[in-house]
Amino acid sequence: MSLASRSDAEIIRISTAGSVDDGKSTLLGRLLVDTDSIYEDHYEALKRTSDYRGESDINLALLADGLKAEREQGITIDVAYRYFSTAKKRFIVADTPGHTQYTRNMITGASTADASMILIDARHGMTEQSKRHAFITSLLRVPQVVVVINKMDLVDYSEAVYEEIEARFREYSQKLALSNISFIPVSALLGENVVTRSSVIDWYKGQCVLEKLEDLTPEGRRTPPDLRLPIQYAVRPDQDFRGYMGRIESGAVRSGEDLLILPSGQTVTVKQLFDLDQEVQEAGTGSNVLVTFDREVDVTRGDMLVRPRNVPSVTQSLEAVACWMSEEPSVTGKRYLLRHTTREVTATLEEVVYRFDVETLHRQQVHFLQMNDIGRLALSTGKPVFVDTYEHNRSLGGFLLVDPVSNNVVAAGMITRSQGSDSLVRAEKVGRVVWLTGLSGAGKSTIADALVERLKREGLMAARLDGDDLRTGLNGDLGFSDVDRSENLRRAAHVAKLFSGLGHITICSFISPLNSDRQKIREIIGERYMEVYVRTSLAECERRDPKGLYKRARAGEIRQFTGITSTFEEPDRPDLVLDTEGLSIDHVVQQLADAIRQHVE
Repeated sequence: MSLASRSDAEIIRISTAGSVDDGKSTLLGRLLVDTDSIYEDHYEALKRTSDYRGESDINLALLADGLKAEREQGITIDVAYRYFSTAKKRFIVADTPGHTQYTRNMITGASTADASMILIDARHGMTEQSKRHAFITSLLRVPQVVVVINKMDLVDYSEAVYEEIEARFREYSQKLALSNISFIPVSALLGENVVTRSSVIDWYKGQCVLEKLEDLTPEGRRTPPDLRLPIQYAVRPDQDFRGYMGRIESGAVRSGEDLLILPSGQTVTVKQLFDLDQEVQEAGTGSNVLVTFDREVDVTRGDMLVRPRNVPSVTQSLEAVACWMSEEPSVTGKRYLLRHTTREVTATLEEVVYRFDVETLHRQQVHFLQMNDIGRLALSTGKPVFVDTYEHNRSLGGFLLVDPVSNNVVAAGMITRSQGSDSLVRAEKVGRVVWLTGLSGAGKSTIADALVERLKREGLMAARLDGDDLRTGLNGDLGFSDVDRSENLRRAAHVAKLFSGLGHITICSFISPLNSDRQKIREIIGERYMEVYVRTSLAECERRDPKGLYKRARAGEIRQFTGITSTFEEPDRPDLVLDTEGLSIDHVVQQLADAIRQHVE
């Protein structure tokens, strides 16, 4: 294989995990050897070391275990990064330790991974550490999981053993945010199902490990379109030049566009844009850039450049899930340093909300976290920080807590919620009206409720307006004639507009059957309006009939019922169409949330 073909291949980052002696290092060694990814002299040295230790075969684990203590004890302690290539892909593999005491090391390896490869010893099945690794993979939102059931040779390649482990893992994973999971039975020591498909495990018809790895995609580095450019430092080589450097964490920046500076709120225009030492018109995620502005402004390290209509949460109050990494337990009320992108501020640990029991996933009420505990924290910061939730943006959602005296990292956290966002962020910038239209029973209210909860978890202000709610209050004087229905929608549109002006993303759930009414709503709300057609067939709506209204309409008990005795006009120009038949609510809400972000952008 030529070096050229390898250098052009796509790079995939993989984190390995598993209990002690599950065979992570052996599997990685097998991949390195069988893909010709080690030098000949290294392989000869490996043979000599194995002979010296009295081992009859080459110990492949020695390839991955680089520390002397690791080789002596036959375990992995530190995170070891190894590299190998095929014609299709290049791989960076983080071989992380399996001991409970090194949980923090696994978080280090998995935080930037596109996929997690979790090994399970076929003899022991699912252990507490297996559950811990699956849980951490879920917390870190690693989007692809490959479960390798190793040492199948020691259970006589039993299909029943494999199926039992797969069933137990799937049962546990249903409680987690894991979806893209594959299972592969292997013997890493003997090379069965690692680089080539095994003839011994003939009952298994799926891919071998290498084939599966080559099918992985760089999902972990797919960032949202939101521009997030933290400033690292100012460049002032002489009196005539002033520029600002930083790494684009997500999105893209273009020469000539208007940007907002946080936290000052000043708006500037990009005059020049440099990527390395070359002037460019545009640069994207991961680029280290230097920008100059059309005028002189006060910008310093820790500030952030964003687009005026798409800003993160500016807050001094956070909730986060964190892994405690220090031998010293957490102390409520103590001040730490919070490192987030290029910004460092003081942070007070206000409360340990709870700790996770990894075995059961139950939440335990505790007052502090000890080393390797995972729990939810409430923090307040001395100065504002600019954050997205970890689920939305890994770079803006992750942070470190540092002891200000020892300068040791005591915790790694993932932001789940922010509070008290600066008014600069929400009013005018993010406020939107998302108008869900569709037949009764299409799922509008269910989608609206789930979407509001999701947006709130992401730190956004969200509210829901429902036709039933308004008719019991503000619109209680209206009936169901055509004129009253139009008036009901007109009032609802004005209420929604007021909410959006305060920075809320307002989700409106109304049948609103006529294009003429929807046009009036669009005119009232203006550019903040986003029309979403929840398209579901009349037959499916009747089948669902959550309130029994269709049955009553068919019996003649309800006059002028939309879809039966009253017309529903399909929207002629919706911003988004959601087909709810055959799709899960999570899928539909994800689709809608993505569309809202693009609309805000």
